[in-house]
Amino acid sequence: MALFENSSYFAYHPKYYTPTTDSHCTLNISPVLRYPYPMEIRNRYAPSPTGLQHIGGVRTALFNYLFAKSQGGSFILRIEDTDQTRSEPVFIQNLFDTFQWLGFHWDEGPDVGGSYAPYIQSERVVLYQKAAQELLDKDKAYHCFCSTGRLENLRKERESAHSSETGYDRFCRNISKDIAGSRVKNGEAYVIRLKIPLGQSTHFHDHLLGDIQWKNEDVNPDPVLLKSDGFPTYHLANVVDDHLMGVTHVLRAQEWLPSAPLHTIIYESFGWEPPKFCHLPMVMGNDGKKLSKRHGATSIDEFRRQGYLPEALLNYIALLGASYEEGRDVYTLEELAALFNIDKLNKAPAVFDYKKLDWFNGLYIRAKSNEELSELALPYCKGLIKENTALFIDAMALIRERVSLLSEIPSKIAYLFEDPPLPEPSEFFPRKASLAKTVELLELGRSLISIVCKKSDEEAEASFKEESAKAAASVGVKLGDLMMPLRVAITGARVSPPLLGSLRLLGEEKALARVKKCLSLLKAALCK
Repeated sequence: MALFENSSYFAYHPKYYTPTTDSHCTLNISPVLRYPYPMEIRNRYAPSPTGLQHIGGVRTALFNYLFAKSQGGSFILRIEDTDQTRSEPVFIQNLFDTFQWLGFHWDEGPDVGGSYAPYIQSERVVLYQKAAQELLDKDKAYHCFCSTGRLENLRKERESAHSSETGYDRFCRNISKDIAGSRVKNGEAYVIRLKIPLGQSTHFHDHLLGDIQWKNEDVNPDPVLLKSDGFPTYHLANVVDDHLMGVTHVLRAQEWLPSAPLHTIIYESFGWEPPKFCHLPMVMGNDGKKLSKRHGATSIDEFRRQGYLPEALLNYIALLGASYEEGRDVYTLEELAALFNIDKLNKAPAVFDYKKLDWFNGLYIRAKSNEELSELALPYCKGLIKENTALFIDAMALIRERVSLLSEIPSKIAYLFEDPPLPEPSEFFPRKASLAKTVELLELGRSLISIVCKKSDEEAEASFKEESAKAAASVGVKLGDLMMPLRVAITGARVSPPLLGSLRLLGEEKALARVKKCLSLLKAALCK
């Protein structure tokens, strides 16, 4: 089958996008695949929709966004879905949801359109086929008719011989164009492979790593550009799209560095000028290995479920491998865009520190008003309350200094909305106190409740300090020992939000009822 005889190759691919009446869906197919670079900086985030958005991908997107904005340029989203067996619409929706939550967006992309639409690779197949044909015409590529069986046998033979050779053996490289053309016309299945120049080296410059030379013998031998189904491989589609979309700078993770010599060869085969490369430092766990699930959450969905705020997560991610102002850690997205400098990227891998992220998140939580924090916390508290009540809003003041994640809030405030389970008697005991002494202290603490609950906020705090100090002195114990039985009775725990605030929010009637139940428990234990 000839390359352009199957009309399905020209078909619009609406797998992920519903066409509109604007120019977004127009395939701009030109016989000359050379577009001048725009004067502005243009970069892109080009994920494959084969999984959830994760920390590494978002860091790449964020750095591209910040670089474009710092230079007054354009940030592009392109979805690279040429791996049709693994690409799923659910992952594209996750992509959109993630960046909507994080709060930064692209200037051009599948959902907003742009001058270089479409921005989904499965909708651009004709362009890649024309590009592959151009390389065939230039003798920079060739038809390969090797079957899957032959390639598998080649692999097994090498394994048996313990050969160090890998990749394709260039079996079809020297088939003449006439013979190849006849075999294509006869309907023989084929792929199109790139002719890697032999006996040479490829040079390219990386903004972060400097000048790099790569022997061509170490490049994947004559990789496939166009598969037998007419779809491109990642390498061809990536290069063609970056060129046609006028991408001036490619910022991507260092794990893509081995692809750079191959991409450079493809650019040279077309006679195109490559974009400027900058391979970003890896994001590692504390053990020095690439960040993965074994270190904790890596998908943005998981961070979101745990109760991280988008602005805290963005702020922290922006610091992974980049520096801004000395002695400063906290920035808004606008400040990051104004201060981002590609020359301040680090060569060394960045270490993802979950404790530092928690610190950032706690900082942003404490900056919220009670009303703002209650709105953010409400989805995590659905099993506790159904609506944002005045009590729920006021409770935020008690716990904002004591939580790092929104998901921690329900357990911190549950005692205000439902009676906690009765603890074991030993939980009430202050240090070295007997059961009898604990009963005495709790009865003394009960006498403070009415004093606290019947006064104004200003009066209550002063009265509570004064009266509790007197009570502790009257029985010869420290203030903390006096408060321990009362704290456990009211909150159900030895460590809790501030007791004074808890008593005032709970109210005199409920507070006294809880103390009464706990005294009954302790006295029953005393009688045994």
